Amino acid sequence: MPRACVIVLDAVGAGELPDAADYGDEGSNTLANVARAVGGLDLPNLEQLGLGNVEELEGCPPQPEAPALAGRLVERSKGKDTTTGHWELMGIVTPEPMPTYPHGFPFEIIEEFAHRTGRGVLGNKAASGTEIIEELGEEHQDTGKWIVYTSADSVFQIAAHEETIPLEELYDASRTAREILTGKHAVGRVIARPFVGEPGNYVRTPNRHDFSLKPRQPNYLTLIREAGSEVHGVGKIHDIFAGVDIDHSHPTKSNIDGIKQTEMLLREVDEGLIFVNLVETDMLWGHRNDPVNFHRCLQDFDRRLPDLLDALRPKDLFILTSDHGCDPTTPSTDHSREHALLVAYVEGKNAAGAVHEGEFADVGATVNAWLGGKPPSRGIPGTSVLEQ
Repeated sequence: MPRACVIVLDAVGAGELPDAADYGDEGSNTLANVARAVGGLDLPNLEQLGLGNVEELEGCPPQPEAPALAGRLVERSKGKDTTTGHWELMGIVTPEPMPTYPHGFPFEIIEEFAHRTGRGVLGNKAASGTEIIEELGEEHQDTGKWIVYTSADSVFQIAAHEETIPLEELYDASRTAREILTGKHAVGRVIARPFVGEPGNYVRTPNRHDFSLKPRQPNYLTLIREAGSEVHGVGKIHDIFAGVDIDHSHPTKSNIDGIKQTEMLLREVDEGLIFVNLVETDMLWGHRNDPVNFHRCLQDFDRRLPDLLDALRPKDLFILTSDHGCDPTTPSTDHSREHALLVAYVEGKNAAGAVHEGEFADVGATVNAWLGGKPPSRGIPGTSVLEQ
């Protein structure tokens, strides 16, 4: 039975898109700028696979006979966030940007949220998640009010201390916010952001949960399932697609946990798609403008890459890609409008250093063709990059 594995290295962008200046992201190139910042990438296994063929990368030279096809992908959608990027990888273009709130959410939204949850609201502004819990965490614990904030992305984020408000109440409040945020206020994600600790030493926990809009159907996940294959979502994939067209969800606590679960699935699952998000390059290091630890996070993946490749079976499809950028070398702490990287490998075949320049949806189109799905209907973009 055919199998495919797609791993999204969250925020590992591969250079500014032609319209990056419209988003304030001119000059962003997450992968190349990190390489320069650390004096050259040290990713020997990714280098051997063909990462240096994606673009010019200090410390990671191109490999003319690399086994994987490599390249960069253009985004059609208007946005630079997780939901928009992942959806387009699976053939869902977002032609109008999802709403953002650089000055906070309207009074009527906050008032209804406070009324329906029975708690007041602190914050209601665009802010760094770590900074706002340091700023308002103690007041939150004293009053029991929610900390509500947003970012440059289309998100409504709710932070709460796990000892002040139980996790299930935080999740219920997030579901309530998801019900409220519809129509012109239909943000891409409502995010529950639990934290623990004491004033001056608050830390966010792995119990984050995202409540996304439901994606349009059909898309490539739909076609894959209609062809009889199952979809395993590892990490926050289930959340990003609001559970739509995801047969099995495998939440993770860290990138290492996600890699371990991916390897386990590759060794145990006999057919279908394993669709993985590894978030720490984005969540822990991109947003904190920390290129050194961004690189170390990639090194953690590189060290485990041989285990993943060893778990592949003949003719398995293995794709590495990304959903947007988050260049930690620029002044901005927000996502950046960049190409997605593409590294596509078929176990037992050698792509001989082939290079592909395409679009995000080529990832879904390739997986769909590989797993025997029917051709997409009109309006679903993407072209398979590999021959069977």
